[in-house]
Amino acid sequence: MIIKGLDRPPLAPVIMRGTPSHRIAQLPMDYRKPSDRKSMHSRIVQELGMQIVSGRFKPCDKLPAEALLCEEYAVSRPVLREATRVLVAKGLVYSRPRVGTVVKQRKEWHMLDPDVLHWLMQSSPQNEFFDLLTSVRSIIEPAAAALAAQFATDADIASIGEAYQRMEAAPTPEALLQPDLDFHSRIADATHNDLLANLCNMLSVAIAEALKHSNQRPNLHELALPRHKAILTAIENRDALGARHATLVQLDDARSALNAVLGTDPS
Repeated sequence: MIIKGLDRPPLAPVIMRGTPSHRIAQLPMDYRKPSDRKSMHSRIVQELGMQIVSGRFKPCDKLPAEALLCEEYAVSRPVLREATRVLVAKGLVYSRPRVGTVVKQRKEWHMLDPDVLHWLMQSSPQNEFFDLLTSVRSIIEPAAAALAAQFATDADIASIGEAYQRMEAAPTPEALLQPDLDFHSRIADATHNDLLANLCNMLSVAIAEALKHSNQRPNLHELALPRHKAILTAIENRDALGARHATLVQLDDARSALNAVLGTDPS
């Protein structure tokens, strides 16, 4: 929807991608996939949220006045205000009487909120977003693997091994996605650090998108599986340093795979 009186180009359509069910933070799908049945509240959240995250509304910009938005969306003020409260809860805006609704600084956004993260993925150049994601993963996942090597139970290790076995058996890149996600989420669970496991889970939506791309490279099994096997072996051997190093190697390979698939490989 284009809001009258705003000199902004139209939004590109939001393209939905599939989300694995296991361990992935569940997306509120009514914010994702506009349809005739979709509530106006959800539509307003989706459209204004995307415009904020994409930079069409910049930090310190005021959103259009309530009266204008109510007219354009053909909704009552209570419906609009409920949608605004959702955006406030996501850290995107603040609302004050006689001031209006104002976009907050990017550093104040709740970046790991599933909606905000999804909008960020949709509005950012792929290579830039995946570089950002891989940098974060390179900080978190090696530490998680090292902790898993120290604190995993035998059942945890068996569960990680089961995910790896499904990776080995996957006949296609598409079939590999869920076992790959399970492998990493089960390592996070095996740390027995709930905060760390939850943080990893919050990133899983973005990781799934990255894997969908990196898993498209040729010789996928030959290149990716040995690196995952090295992580599993280190955890089985209770080798924290080895698990940390193997994870760094695997993530460096994932970065190279993304660069190759996206056509940004510096080599």
